[in-house]
Amino acid sequence: MFIGGQHTGDVLVRVLATGTFDLLHPGHILYLSEAKNMGDELYVIVARGSMIRHKPKPIIPDEQRLEMVSSLKIVDKAILGSDSDIFIPIKQIQPDIIALGYDQGFDIQQLEKDLQDKGFACKVVRVRHSLSCPLCSSGKIIKKILERYK
Repeated sequence: MFIGGQHTGDVLVRVLATGTFDLLHPGHILYLSEAKNMGDELYVIVARGSMIRHKPKPIIPDEQRLEMVSSLKIVDKAILGSDSDIFIPIKQIQPDIIALGYDQGFDIQQLEKDLQDKGFACKVVRVRHSLSCPLCSSGKIIKKILERYK
């Protein structure tokens, strides 16, 4: 078990991170690194474009975004999310901790309640760190490209 940043015993702590990961950038790497530091194994769910409703659909196709995230050294396993129910891959992964990015719009208490109602016993933790570099978001990268090539 992982307690206060310390590994105890032989039980591996599985951390789950989720996101769109449309255009990989340093903000994604910080988020995934912080998530990995919460446990022993880092699993990542790459959201399917069909399920994204809170921002524009990704430019990069689902399988290509999955391949990019899977290639990162800090990621132990990456899978595509469900195209109908966000809880299906969580059931498959059985995480101990779900790490949310600093800007992901989930309400932690509501998400924990929803998880508990579905029989999951995992903790939800928000990564508090972010980067303020000029191109540390997919939206900023897209804006810069549009400025350059318009």
